[in-house]
Amino acid sequence: AFISIQAFPALLDLPQDLEVSTVSCGSRHTAAVTRGGELYTWGWGKYGQLGHGNNTSSDRARRVEHLVAKGLRVEEVVCGPWTTYVRV
Repeated sequence: AFISIQAFPALLDLPQDLEVSTVSCGSRHTAAVTRGGELYTWGWGKYGQLGHGNNTSSDRARRVEHLVAKGLRVEEVVCGPWTTYVRV
């Protein structure tokens, strides 16, 4: 699948009621934490770094449902080159 990699800021479509508190970028993926403690990720997912339980890449920001299902509130996110570290 083709994934758009941009080296410049771009507008992001998230549900209208969400406010982003922090963002981190890896070499080919991005993660955003909302003020409500949810994690959204997008970009290249070859190594599972998007956290969706697969190796699928996505140009669209998607909520990491596993954290929601476990009732975890994300406090901080740090993206490495091919990893994503989350503090809950």
